[in-house]
Amino acid sequence: MTAADDVTDLLQNWRDPTAKARLVSLIYDELRGLASRQLLRERRHHTLRPTALVHEAYLRLAEQTRMRWRDRAHFLAIAAQMMRRILVDHARRRGALKRGGGAACFVLDEARDLADVEGIDLVALDDAMTALAELDARQARVVELRFFGGLSVRDTGAVLGISPATVKRDWASAKAWLYHQLRPSVSDSS
Repeated sequence: MTAADDVTDLLQNWRDPTAKARLVSLIYDELRGLASRQLLRERRHHTLRPTALVHEAYLRLAEQTRMRWRDRAHFLAIAAQMMRRILVDHARRRGALKRGGGAACFVLDEARDLADVEGIDLVALDDAMTALAELDARQARVVELRFFGGLSVRDTGAVLGISPATVKRDWASAKAWLYHQLRPSVSDSS
């Protein structure tokens, strides 16, 4: 049995506390890497650390009793979404204003080919993601999985049940739309 099969088997037994504990030991490094990548996009000296972000996300995931996990990629996608929500909640609690005012800033590494955007506040990005989800929920999910989750085009397609070509089209379209939506917030804060 491969590690991927082991992870899938443990996810199928999610309600069993022993399975949860074994699962975490198998994918903890991946979760920590995911948290580290997300925190790289945050402002310097962020009060959350990767370990704390992983633990908070795990606590929220552990509460999911009705979730039917398909595989490792599905679990990591949901974990990335949880981490994003935790960071947005953290930014809002810290009194981040919609357009600047000490809000958490990060670089859109994946979208830097669109323009020379230096930083975007996390609350504005979350608002833009919410608006994108209203226009095209699948494109918003592609952004969550690719940008926040760090999933490959292939893994994103597998999670969403779409082809890699469709993922690439949605990804390009969503990046352009988000850039257009977030550009005013960058110039307003200058």
